[in-house]
Amino acid sequence: MSGGADREATLKDLLSFQGKFKILHMTWIAFFLCFVAWFNMAPLATTIMKDLGLTKTDLGILAIANVAMTIPARIIVGQLLDKYGPRRCYSWLLITMSVPIFGFALSKTFTGLFFWRLILGCVGASFVIGIRMVSEWFPPREVGRAEGLYAGWGNFGSAAAAMVLPLVALNVFGGAYGWRYAIALTGVLCLVWGIIYYFSVTDCPPGKQYLRPEKTGAMEVSSWPALWGLIISTLPLVGALDLLAWRLVRFGMIGWSAFTWITVILALVFLYQAWKIWQVNAPRLRRGIPKNDQYSFMQVVCLNLTYVSNFGAELAVVSMLPAWFEKTFGLSPQWAGVIASSFAFTNLFARPLGGFLSDKLGSRRMVMLVTMLGIATGFFGMAAMRSTTPLLIAVVVTFYAGCFIQAAEGATFAIVPLVKKRITGQVAGMAGAYGNVGAVFFLTLLTLVTHQSFFLSIAIAATITLIVCYLFLKEPEGSFAAEYAEHDEPRYCAVSR
Repeated sequence: MSGGADREATLKDLLSFQGKFKILHMTWIAFFLCFVAWFNMAPLATTIMKDLGLTKTDLGILAIANVAMTIPARIIVGQLLDKYGPRRCYSWLLITMSVPIFGFALSKTFTGLFFWRLILGCVGASFVIGIRMVSEWFPPREVGRAEGLYAGWGNFGSAAAAMVLPLVALNVFGGAYGWRYAIALTGVLCLVWGIIYYFSVTDCPPGKQYLRPEKTGAMEVSSWPALWGLIISTLPLVGALDLLAWRLVRFGMIGWSAFTWITVILALVFLYQAWKIWQVNAPRLRRGIPKNDQYSFMQVVCLNLTYVSNFGAELAVVSMLPAWFEKTFGLSPQWAGVIASSFAFTNLFARPLGGFLSDKLGSRRMVMLVTMLGIATGFFGMAAMRSTTPLLIAVVVTFYAGCFIQAAEGATFAIVPLVKKRITGQVAGMAGAYGNVGAVFFLTLLTLVTHQSFFLSIAIAATITLIVCYLFLKEPEGSFAAEYAEHDEPRYCAVSR
């Protein structure tokens, strides 16, 4: 990243906490805390289970609740973000999400845990907000590595929660209420940082304008085929929620009659969203979209698919990898957890590296294709692993697959801000939601097939995505320019308080 208009950034620039680097640090810390809060239950799950007399089935249901609302939340927050700006949205999200965190920490029944965990799933939408904030402060030629640092360091919040929260619960607070204090502490951190963030950042640099869509409620498109494509693209989002409801039936949480009602409600939600898409876009398309204001919706489709195959796969793999190492290679739970954690640790460098290479190699499209190829080959390799495979080879292949997954995530969001500037929040929201759709699909598949078939399904998904991107993904206009190529008149300036 350049510290000025014409030079490369130094480590001193990155650590200066000045200008755009201050925004980057403030924003990745916000994302980090959101991920700590989102994953604050997993490392304390066994303690909570013993304290409240829960079963493994109960924990599985809470895990579903933890991700269910993230899908719609990312879409809704993406729309609010483009309208109100990232400063307000991040502050609001951090402050409001402290409420379900405190509620979860105080709950004494499974029903209370489920209710607050369901709401807390909305904190997963935090990722989308920072994508637009960072893109406002960093130019196209630097946006890949900036977004990679934001997401990679922020994502590490899940690993930090796993490492730190048990220590805090046992060694700092201790006693029967240790886990409650530890979880409540994450709520305090979110609340405090939300207030600090509100008074410490602006939506864009001084003198620049923050662009917003003409209308809110649905993503703007540039053609009639794109309008129908956008409507079709919402189907997997509601379908994933219905799949989660079906899993609740299998867990015995709800009956088939309740599932039927949920399906009907989701169908109505889909019809409403389709109507909003029509309402927002049909008048614009009838008037005609100026050529310099058009963009290809197929680029959004490609990015959605890449995030299914990288972030969606990551969420699914992280949840099962320790058990896979333990069962396949006869390791102790401790050693299996340590080895499996290397997959998540690649977030710290591989995702920023994916963004950096996207900035540096002159073709964001080619970096996207290479990283997707890496995912495909990595998981074909993992599908071939057996108990007779040397453990070292298994670790190397797993590390290889993890690096390419994270690098592909960085490459995806090196392109997202370049699709259409004023709807970056909505593009990021849809791609992010598709990542959760991928996680729901892969995790459900995991309950039905062997581990080898599970890894093979990820490899096949990555291969299909690679083919689609090869055929349809184009190099974004102005990928390496000093400024964004945005031809719209500014809608409002978000620098003012």
